Amino acid sequence: MNGKMIGVILAAGQGSRIEPLSIYRPKPLLPVCNKPILQYQLEDMRRIGIREVILVVGHLKEGIVSRFGDGAWLGMHITYVEQKEKLGIAHAVGQLEPYVNDPFLLFLGDIFMMAPRLGEMVDMFWERKAGAVLAVKREEDPARISRNFAVVVHPSGTVSRVIEKPRCPPSNLKGCGIYAFDLSIFDAIRRTPRTAQRDEYELTNSIQILIEDGYPVYPAEVVDMDVNVTVAKDLLECNLEQLKRLGVDSVIGEGVTLAEGARVQNSVLGDGVVIKHPILIQDSLILSGTVVDTPHDLVRQLVTPEVTLDLRETAP
Repeated sequence: MNGKMIGVILAAGQGSRIEPLSIYRPKPLLPVCNKPILQYQLEDMRRIGIREVILVVGHLKEGIVSRFGDGAWLGMHITYVEQKEKLGIAHAVGQLEPYVNDPFLLFLGDIFMMAPRLGEMVDMFWERKAGAVLAVKREEDPARISRNFAVVVHPSGTVSRVIEKPRCPPSNLKGCGIYAFDLSIFDAIRRTPRTAQRDEYELTNSIQILIEDGYPVYPAEVVDMDVNVTVAKDLLECNLEQLKRLGVDSVIGEGVTLAEGARVQNSVLGDGVVIKHPILIQDSLILSGTVVDTPHDLVRQLVTPEVTLDLRETAP
């Protein structure tokens, strides 16, 4: 990296659409192959040289603080800022102004992604003296863009427009929830109005203000895969996709007890899972600490200590 850049991860959301999973654990702690989504993001930041990170926390924040502490075990230094009001992403970022004195790399903490070229995005930020760089991905399914935001690029190579959740996407570039920002973003956030759409302060509106103020904003195609973990099916699919990426049939955590004759195929079992019957577990995710006492096979199930979710109807 050319200059000092800190990391920021927004991990305060309640995740109401993934309930009941988020009732008992903050969404950024949901596991993919027995590692929290948030840890993947922290390790991505560490890989490109970022050591100082601010986590914005809120819902069930004690779980995140307990899991990551001061970050020393990751070779990082983590501090925590609490977002008391949930008024949108721009509002969350705006709360950081008293704590941030350097450009920063921002992640949305509920997105599981593979961004192997993340370092190129940060290099672009410094080399082009950017106001912002947005991680983008070419997306042929307009519905996926409509769930995120569209990025329109001027022939000069700079971003000319960003459009939150467009009904009719004007381009095939989708924003992916990673942003590199100069401190000028705080000026733009202060002038960002609440939206009529969701009555929140949208970060995309702040970025548009930044563009209109004359700051150069660039797209960076650094993301190979990204999943906004919104519903339970998303978490299961992330785990099954990661098994493929790792080239393994299953991942079984520490201290797992399997009944004699039990079979595990293409599944993830967390630490301390107990399987009491000789059943087949296939295409499933069982979270740490779960005791499974059913005599029936589990196929496309997401099982936690509190609840069993049958996801067979949501097969891709």
